[in-house]
Formats: sequence, structure tokens, C-alpha cells
Amino acid sequence: MTDTVTPSDLKARHRAMWASGDYPAVAEVVRPLGEDLVAACGVRTGQRVLDVGAGTGTAAIAAAAAGADVVASDLTPELLDVGRRAAAERGVELSWKQADAEMLPYDDASFDVVLSSIGVMFAPHHQDAADELVRVVRPGGTVGLASWTPTGFIGQMFATMKPFAPAPPPGAQPPPLWGDEDHVRALLGDRVRDVRTAVRTLPVTAFADGEAFREFFASRYGPTIAVRRALADQPERLAGLDAALRDLGDRSLDADGAMGWEYLQLVATRA
Repeated sequence: MTDTVTPSDLKARHRAMWASGDYPAVAEVVRPLGEDLVAACGVRTGQRVLDVGAGTGTAAIAAAAAGADVVASDLTPELLDVGRRAAAERGVELSWKQADAEMLPYDDASFDVVLSSIGVMFAPHHQDAADELVRVVRPGGTVGLASWTPTGFIGQMFATMKPFAPAPPPGAQPPPLWGDEDHVRALLGDRVRDVRTAVRTLPVTAFADGEAFREFFASRYGPTIAVRRALADQPERLAGLDAALRDLGDRSLDADGAMGWEYLQLVATRA
């Protein structure tokens, strides 16, 4: 019998997944992506900005520091709580709102800039999320995205985990597809113009070897934690997953002990 997953069940699972482990520690590693995206979008004083899938607010806080009126939205309130504290420590003010990227609680054309740094890519229904991004930005406004590519390191990590993971619910799409330019262009369609893209690489020097990478993600990163929990009563398969992740980490370190995490940065204007 096929396990039926309702939309509310799926959202609850996603909230629990991202609240597990220690995602704020992961966010610190990838903080430059959000800061670079804010710069690429030309965020400035007086603009109204929405960060979708904001997590702990790496992009949202940078946008607020640039002088914008910012709303950071995310499905997982625990991450927003971390972001509130980080913003207070930095001395910037912005709004924090629990919200579903596939059903944003904002009026049409409410924002000058709508952006997402490795956030909206994890909404399971890509077209629904893309439609919302476009809907809430004003004509002439900016849509900015930073997403892991399918062929880059994080995309390879998801591919490595896939054979060990439970089957996704019907209709759910793989997150790294948002790092494929053709896929994102198709999602946004002719509702945007002046699309500017760049495939960039985040240098990561946080891991001495593949085992250090495996241990970090196994204990801190929600998607990896969820797959490992599903294998709790299958020790041989769990060991196989750990070995595969360890090998990926070792293969991805260069001679100087650095990894390159590839991502797609896309900035477009709402038509």
C-alpha cells in the first residue's frame, strides 16, 4: 500500500527536517552566497525586500544592512528565531514571518525585490514556488536566486543520498534542479526579462577530510539527518550511506584542502 502524504503532512515534515540538527552552523558556511546575492540584486535604501526561504537570514540581514525594508520568511520558525538573534547582534531591524514559499501571505506586486539564497529551491513543488516569487514582486522589480547546481558538490551530495532515501511524495521535485538555468527560465517564463546568470563557486575550507564533512552533515544538516533516521533499523545500508558520503568528501577536496561548492546565481527583472 502506498503511503499517502497530505500537503499539510509534507509541510510538517519539512519544518521538522530543517529544525533538526544545527542548520545555523551550516548557514555560517554558506553565508557569502546571501551577501553576494543582495549585492547582485542592487538592494538599496528605501526598497521593500522579501527573502523567501530565509532560514537564519543570511541574505535578509545583508539586505537590511543595505538600508532596505526587509521581510524574512521561512517555513521553519526555529530558524527565524536564530535569525532574530543574529540581526539584533548586528544591530539591524527587519521583520520575521513564518510563511510557506508555495503560498506566500502577501498581496500581488508587494515588493521591489524578491530573493532567495538556497531557500526556495527546497520547496517541493517548483512551479508553485516560482509563481509566488513572480506574483509578489512589482513590475520592474527584481527577482534574485542562488541555488546549488545539480552537478556541483551539494548536487552530488543529494545524488549520493538518493539511493538510500525514501521515495519522495508524488509531485515533489529535486531541489538542485533550481541550479539548472534552463529549468529556472522555464519556471519563470516570459514573466521576467533581462535575465542575468552566473555559475559561481563557493570555496569551503571547513573540512579536513571526507569523514569530517560526513560527520558535520550527519549531525547538523536536516536532509542528511532525515535520510539517516530512515535507515536506523538498516545498519548495513546506513554504513553504505556513510561510506558514500565520506568518499564524496575525500574526492572533492583539492590539494590545498578546499572544496568548491558550485551554485547558480540568477537575477531578473519582473516584466
